[in-house]
Amino acid sequence: MLLKKDLQMTTKANDEYLDFLLSKAKELMEREGIREEDTNEYAGIQIDYAAYLFRKRASAQTAMPRFLRWEMNNLLISQKARQK
Repeated sequence: MLLKKDLQMTTKANDEYLDFLLSKAKELMEREGIREEDTNEYAGIQIDYAAYLFRKRASAQTAMPRFLRWEMNNLLISQKARQK
């Protein structure tokens, strides 16, 4: 639902694809070393990542937005610091 709001979608036409993008974003975050956690920060980054994946298919600009890279790096560093 939040991803649909981010993308300003009101119909259910893309629900299956958006679910796939949320799963893909989670897997890509795990590949980078980010562990899933039940926090608003993690959920927000996952949604931002999925929205980026959706938008980049229709754009010539395919580089990951700096704010998203920054959010992911901060979460990863925070998670690593809590492991010690």
